[in-house]
Amino acid sequence: MARPKKQQQRRADLVRAAARAIAVRGVAGLTVRDVAAQAEMSPGAVSYYYRELDELVLAVHADAVRRFYGVRREAIDAIDDPAEQLAELVRLGVPTGADDLVCRVLYELHVHGARSAPHAALMSSLWEQEVSLYELVLTRGVERGTFGLRGTPRRVAETVVALEDAVGLHVVGHNPGVTPARALELVAGLVELEVGRAGVPS
Repeated sequence: MARPKKQQQRRADLVRAAARAIAVRGVAGLTVRDVAAQAEMSPGAVSYYYRELDELVLAVHADAVRRFYGVRREAIDAIDDPAEQLAELVRLGVPTGADDLVCRVLYELHVHGARSAPHAALMSSLWEQEVSLYELVLTRGVERGTFGLRGTPRRVAETVVALEDAVGLHVVGHNPGVTPARALELVAGLVELEVGRAGVPS
């Protein structure tokens, strides 16, 4: 019974190693040797657990989507007040810096969706999950009389997520004019305009 569990752990370790390799090398030109170096394993060992590099890269993308959404979902589930939920969604939607591993991987692999239907499906899935989280919180805030939206919860949610994606790209792309703090300020400002109150606590 121990062997399947060990294999599962090795595969999870390889997903994390491949994520680090993608953050360093990008997807184009990524090799099994790059992943092996990050995992401190032989290339043959990597291929034992993932026969095709594309399979491993897809697993990295799926893991990053789960992680990014899961953190935000757990955060709002632990909060009851819609205003505090909204502030937390905004805070967690912006990369912490250019070295934010999950966000770097997501941007690298979302672009890969232009050449791969499975990667495009993961990108679309994350978009829908993020929008749905905002829509849930905004709808709850309207029902409780906390928010007065300029548009429908869905439209506001889509607009905010689109801006998150835009500023996040500049953060991980080392644009000195869009620091994490500035990115957060821009998203919070949009939320304030759309919702009628600040999107992050003072």
